[in-house]
Amino acid sequence: MPTTPRTTDYFKRAEAGFKPLYAVEAGIRTSTLEMPLLHLMALRASQINACAYCIQVHVAEALKAGETPLRLHMLPAWRESPLYSERERAALAWTEALTLVAETGAPDADWALVEAAFTEDERAFLTLSIATINLWNRVQIGFRAAHGMTLPEAQTHAA
Repeated sequence: MPTTPRTTDYFKRAEAGFKPLYAVEAGIRTSTLEMPLLHLMALRASQINACAYCIQVHVAEALKAGETPLRLHMLPAWRESPLYSERERAALAWTEALTLVAETGAPDADWALVEAAFTEDERAFLTLSIATINLWNRVQIGFRAAHGMTLPEAQTHAA
């Protein structure tokens, strides 16, 4: 059953809190982490958290950036699919570990994958990115934000 938004002006009401969050997002985009990777991580965390608003946003952004629909559809089963690189697998494992941190405790085995695939600076931004999307998920779920009802067409040249 669809939910009704609890409020729609929370960005305005807490502007002093949201502005720094947008700055964190901008800082993450200055890192050497690839945008397609960031899209996959944000989408995977949003799927785990069942944040409809963020799922729609991140699918739309990924499609606009040229991601393939198949990779987006297969994302919940990334461990069983050959569609993802070792770097993506490490990031997705870390995304799941931190999104479910109360259950996982951020396992050393997942961290070892991150260490093997990312520089020290990238590891810092990777972890910050995961923390940020989890914060966004909680805000949007908490306010019952309504998700968009459309998606852009997939790019035909996407790899």
